[in-house]
Amino acid sequence: MFEGILRPYLPFLSPEEQLTEDLQLRDVGLDSLGTVELLGQLEAGYDVRFDVDALTMETFETPAVLWKTISSLTSDLAR
Repeated sequence: MFEGILRPYLPFLSPEEQLTEDLQLRDVGLDSLGTVELLGQLEAGYDVRFDVDALTMETFETPAVLWKTISSLTSDLAR
């Protein structure tokens, strides 16, 4: 699900290329508008709300950082 939500916002990543955890998302086309749209898709898809502290460029730097943020938000819901 995560890759399916993320990939449409990475126009410079070809379908054959692997989405690695350390991929620099800005290098493959994630721009500021895409980041905002991606944020909305992730919040809807995972039924979470990113808090203000998570709304940084660093959160959207790599798939690994982004996934770690989402994972922490979903584990907060389980408590």
